[in-house]
Amino acid sequence: MSPAVKDRDRAQAAAVHRTFPVRVDRRTLLVSVVLLAVALAVSVVLIGTGDYRIGPLDVLRSLTGNGDTGQEFIVRQLRLPRVVVALLVGAALGMAGAAFQTVSRNPLGSPDVVGFGQGSAAGALIVIVLLKGSTFEVSAGAVAGGLLTGLGVYLLAWKRGVHGYRLVLVGIGASAVLAAVNSYLLVKADFVDAARAVVWITGSLDGRDWDQVWPLLILCAVLMPVLLLHSRALRITEMGDDAAAALGVRVERTRLVTVLAAVLLTSGATAAAGPIAFVALTAPQLARRLTRSPGVSLLPSALMGAALLVIADLAAQRAFGSGQVPVGVATGVLGGGYLLWLLITERKAGRI
Repeated sequence: MSPAVKDRDRAQAAAVHRTFPVRVDRRTLLVSVVLLAVALAVSVVLIGTGDYRIGPLDVLRSLTGNGDTGQEFIVRQLRLPRVVVALLVGAALGMAGAAFQTVSRNPLGSPDVVGFGQGSAAGALIVIVLLKGSTFEVSAGAVAGGLLTGLGVYLLAWKRGVHGYRLVLVGIGASAVLAAVNSYLLVKADFVDAARAVVWITGSLDGRDWDQVWPLLILCAVLMPVLLLHSRALRITEMGDDAAAALGVRVERTRLVTVLAAVLLTSGATAAAGPIAFVALTAPQLARRLTRSPGVSLLPSALMGAALLVIADLAAQRAFGSGQVPVGVATGVLGGGYLLWLLITERKAGRI
């Protein structure tokens, strides 16, 4: 690159840099507030849903300690933990998806496309099929599998830095290999282990209690602020490595911290509820369209992910007649519809 081009990039970067300081976009703030309200409203309806139905006002009274004893037990001990897990898993996947799509500069660069979900599933299946582990050990195996997959993809994609397309291509290859490993483990498993494994890899919130809430809550409380603190530097890297470096951004350090935090969020969410498909892929893009921002934003993506997952869980409990299906089935249907809509929109725009 010639010195003149470098000077031009630095000048453009400096101009953009001056526009970044703490300016809160009103549309982004409004969209975030609306998404939070939707997620909380659907959560109240979801808590009141079940064999013993409770009205929204009674749910709110029970949550504030003013309900009767039976309703408070059902709300606080049986249904609230499941809804909190859904909100946290959705928020974690939404923010992790936004972080990966920013690093890779590709809307397909989400954790479930580049193999981290398959890696977590492989870790959990090894514990279920080969080690006959407990529920806690399955969760630990999912976290370890996701971390090892993230480390492997990052190292394989490294060549004087991590390029976005290389990261996506290596991730897709790793996902295909891990999918084959998972299929082999399912074939080798006996009937009981195979049934347990199939339920887990479908992605389900059934039976989730406070034991799943607290580890995931701590993980989100630590990692989400880390990602938000790096969001400004991450946005600057979208202008190119040279321009970001000229502004004093440590590009590779920012990418490494972002990828590590996003992998941990994805692994923690997968350990709590199994691999939930499409939330990390669709939430950042839907949030970007609502906020009309040039790139994906972390906080609106997290709120969109939380809203999507509680809506999907409500659909999984109410939209299939008397029977319920795992929430992963509902997110698969919603994600498939989103991809179909995206293809039609892009075709009408003449981009494909």
